[in-house]
Amino acid sequence: MLTNDTLTLLPHTDQRMAEIADKVRRGERLNLEDGVYLYQSDDLLTIGQLANEVNLKKNGKKAYFIENMSLYFTNVCESYCAFCNFRKDQGEEGSYTLSGEQMVEYVEQHIHPGIREFHIVGGHNNHVPFQYYVDSLKALHERFPEVTLKAYTAAEIDFFTRISGLTIREVLTELQKAGLQSLTGGGAEILSDQYREKMKVDKANVDQYLEVHRTAHQMGIKTGTTMLYGSIESHEDRVRHMIQIRDLQDETNGFMVFIPLSMQPKSKNANIMRRNSAYEDLKTIAISRLMLDNIQHIKAYFINIGTQLTQVALTFGASDVHGTILKERISHAAGANTPEGLTRKELIWLVKGAGRIPVERDTFYNEIQVFE
Repeated sequence: MLTNDTLTLLPHTDQRMAEIADKVRRGERLNLEDGVYLYQSDDLLTIGQLANEVNLKKNGKKAYFIENMSLYFTNVCESYCAFCNFRKDQGEEGSYTLSGEQMVEYVEQHIHPGIREFHIVGGHNNHVPFQYYVDSLKALHERFPEVTLKAYTAAEIDFFTRISGLTIREVLTELQKAGLQSLTGGGAEILSDQYREKMKVDKANVDQYLEVHRTAHQMGIKTGTTMLYGSIESHEDRVRHMIQIRDLQDETNGFMVFIPLSMQPKSKNANIMRRNSAYEDLKTIAISRLMLDNIQHIKAYFINIGTQLTQVALTFGASDVHGTILKERISHAAGANTPEGLTRKELIWLVKGAGRIPVERDTFYNEIQVFE
């Protein structure tokens, strides 16, 4: 139990867990062996208690959300990642590539005054030039200058370098001129080249993913970062992923949030055995909080784990519940059976229902309104 914000371990906690708890309470960094042990332990409540204590020290009882829209300019993609059901080939039924003007028209039909961020990702469409991606942002920025453009994954940035012949820094500079203010965290999957080969992750490798974020951070561009878990990777792979992110954060301090993404099955009708368990989702969120001592926020992504488990996650180390989104497509194309978005009112209710204090934020975690 938590008593006066001090962790009291459950009676059945073993010696190894007690040692890890002592390290956490002393502010001592956990290592690879600690992280793997936590994954192998079945003592979920103690792991959750430890993560909750760390989060309370970092963020108090505040849980953050943003009013945002997810936008997808194109689903045409040159890559054939094994886990992706969003991508299409050029000319395939259901494929699309929207111009900036078409996206502006779509946004005008759906936007409301509270939207603060456009979250923009899409396919690696090599049938259009890099300038298309620049012009896409420029059209949105000119029409909605008050809305932050959080656009493209590190894998997309790497793709842009290949189709343009520009360096990472040059690509980011051109996108900044068009209105880019932050990068999304996607494309990390599992930071293991062996994993990426087996899962046919035909895009940026580990070094390239990290180098894009390193360069962005050096340029003053804050970013998020993700981990897609629940397929063929081992527990050690997951912890090594976290450590690589932690090491880069030590170097740049540019990550605002870590987002564990629960792998979705190919179909919404997939049975329970094709999905990650709630146990695994909560454990991963908690271990992320414990391993990533230098990142302020861990996100519970309701699109992948559902709204009620998101509420529980707020006492397992999470301090962010993402945003309104309006119409998410990538996880839902892969079989997510959760809401495609939530209203501002619903997000406030979700956080309060977990006994936390809802805080509306902007992209950079500046507080807009606190709902005591």
